[in-house]
Amino acid sequence: MALKNKTRYAILGILSIHSGTGYDIKKYCDTVISNFWNENFGHIYPVLNQLLEDGWIQTDESSSPRKKVYSITETGRQEFLRWLAEPAGYQPERSEFLLKFTFSSNLDKKAILRMLSDYRKMHCDRLDKYQLMQKDLQKGLKDVVPERELFLYAPLRLGILNTRAAIDWCDEIMMALEKSN
Repeated sequence: MALKNKTRYAILGILSIHSGTGYDIKKYCDTVISNFWNENFGHIYPVLNQLLEDGWIQTDESSSPRKKVYSITETGRQEFLRWLAEPAGYQPERSEFLLKFTFSSNLDKKAILRMLSDYRKMHCDRLDKYQLMQKDLQKGLKDVVPERELFLYAPLRLGILNTRAAIDWCDEIMMALEKSN
C-alpha cells in the first residue's frame, strides 16, 4: 500500500464532526487527540489547501478571507469513510529512551537509575496531563452526542493505561537494578 498522508484523514475526521477554522482544527488536535496524534500549523494549512484542491473540503463563502471556515464535502466524506474501513497498518514504536536503555549496560548503575527516574517523571507528568484531559472531556461530554462518547473516551483511556504501565515498568526495573550488584 502506498504511503499516505494521515494528516489529511485526521483533518477530514475532525471536519466530519464539525466545521471549523485552521485554529479550531489545531485546538481539537491539542485537546482531544494529542495523546496519540499531533499536528502543527505548519503542516495543517498546506494539507487544508491540498484538501481544497482535491475537492474534499470547502470553505464557507460568507466567512471572511482572514477567517476561513472549512467543512467536509460529500466527496471528502466518502474518501474519509473509505479510509476508515481500511485496516490500520502496524506502526512499530520508535522510542529513543528504549534505544538508549537497551545499550545502557555501558553506564554505571547511578546513571541508569537517573535515566529511569527521568523517564518515570516524564510519564507521571503525562499522566497528570491525561487526567486533566479526562476531566475536561467529562465536562465537555454534555455537548457530545451519546453515540460519540465512547469514541472520545476510549483513546484517552488507552493513553492513561499505557502511561501507568510505563510508570509501573520504571518502578519494577529500578527495583531490580537496586537489588543487583
